[in-house]
Amino acid sequence: MTLKTTGRLSRRELLRALSLCAAGSTTLGPLLSGCRESLQTPEALEKLGRKRDALDGKPKFLIVIGAAGGASIVDSFLAVRQSESANASAVNTFPDAQVQAVAGSPFRAVKYSNTRLGSINIPVNTDQLAFVKKHQHEMLVATSVGTSVNHGIAQKRSLTGNAAWRGRTLQEAVALQWGSGLPLPNVNMGTGGYAERGTDDALPLSCFGESVVNPSLWPLGLDGSRGIAGAPSKDVIALARGTRDALDQKSVFGRTFQDSAALRRWNEQRGVQQPKLEAMDLITRLNILPDLPQIPLSRYGLESSPDGARLRAAFPAFLTDPVQGQAALAFLLLKYRVSVSVTLGPDFNVAVGGPNGIANPPLAFDISHNDHRGGQAFMWARILSTVDSLITLLKAEPFDADTGESMWDRTMLYVATEFGRTRPRPSGATEFGSGHDLNNGFLLLSPMVKGNTVLGGVDPDTTLTYGFDARTGEAQPGKLTSNEPDIYSGILTAMGADLGGSGLPDASAFKRA
Repeated sequence: MTLKTTGRLSRRELLRALSLCAAGSTTLGPLLSGCRESLQTPEALEKLGRKRDALDGKPKFLIVIGAAGGASIVDSFLAVRQSESANASAVNTFPDAQVQAVAGSPFRAVKYSNTRLGSINIPVNTDQLAFVKKHQHEMLVATSVGTSVNHGIAQKRSLTGNAAWRGRTLQEAVALQWGSGLPLPNVNMGTGGYAERGTDDALPLSCFGESVVNPSLWPLGLDGSRGIAGAPSKDVIALARGTRDALDQKSVFGRTFQDSAALRRWNEQRGVQQPKLEAMDLITRLNILPDLPQIPLSRYGLESSPDGARLRAAFPAFLTDPVQGQAALAFLLLKYRVSVSVTLGPDFNVAVGGPNGIANPPLAFDISHNDHRGGQAFMWARILSTVDSLITLLKAEPFDADTGESMWDRTMLYVATEFGRTRPRPSGATEFGSGHDLNNGFLLLSPMVKGNTVLGGVDPDTTLTYGFDARTGEAQPGKLTSNEPDIYSGILTAMGADLGGSGLPDASAFKRA
């Protein structure tokens, strides 16, 4: 919503402002007292209800990794030993030696040796212990019970807390709070429900996710003329654009639809946002492709990012493994303040590559239908390797030289899976299939969370997780009711977001003291 040149509000604008304020703003006074700036956009109206001291004027960052298919928390950090369970042979427990304790931590780590991904028949050898030891003090696992075992629906609910805050996703909430002024606050490389926008139509359009399909090639489209052999000079292109805009305004179409919100949005993207992206030289900064004979960047006047070499070292399979390519782009989007929220993760398609010839198995974690142990082992190793590389890069990247903060100090990483897997297995079987189950848990990593913490717990006789009090963190054995809003609120609470007027539950247990 914009003001007219007189600075007066039309009746429609005033009603719109009041309705937005009633929906979520906690401060009506500045609106009624004539604060002109506060009436300009829904984003500005939302800012009226925020505590600026909590936000401190600096951005914070959210990375969502969609662990598509059902990443089982009892096949990783909450695994159960056979000796601990009265039903060890009938439910998903592990031999005692395979579940490793982590000194001074509630987490566990599973070691897989020569486990085979049956349908593909490749060996899986991986040990989660090194990851847990390295990151335990910035890890929090919160047990969960969802409300859907449909992939798309459950994926989206893992991002909205089942519409916990007017239907907005976590990414949209973060983009609103910390993304003002950034060209693309919310970039989404996910699939299925992870790629869907929320349902809060009062949000500024900039908060909704910008979809990226190919992270390696997408940066090459961020300039209207560079990379085109024989393209005219920038001055000539600017003249052509100005002429085009003038003719568009005078055209029958332009005059007929000049008040259309869609056309105004298009003109703003084309006339303001596109030049902004070009001025930031993102076609270079975000491009990790090397200049090679088969990728002749220099022939077209292009260059690799200054960060290209270290990102190619961190993610050597970035061209063949989609998740590695996404992670590399995610780092650059945050570093260069293009975005404050980035979503990535595997999809259900096979990706060829990696040391065994397969980078991603069919159905990702959902390959557990055919081969639960092998599928979980392979996919957890894939996710944790990406997470570890991202954290290493962010820790090494300065955020503020004056304070000594790194990018990691202001980043939340959320491994969002849609649901868990069923627990029963044939007696003593090590190779078995599993179905979808509402019962599971989520992994958070950040200096902002209460580290080395498990919220909730596991009943060893069923291997089902149970709930917790989101305010105090007290475990509540036997609690199996849905807690999707608690998870949603906990992530934003730990990040220090102002949740005034949201109606979200108090989730103080997630936040580092």
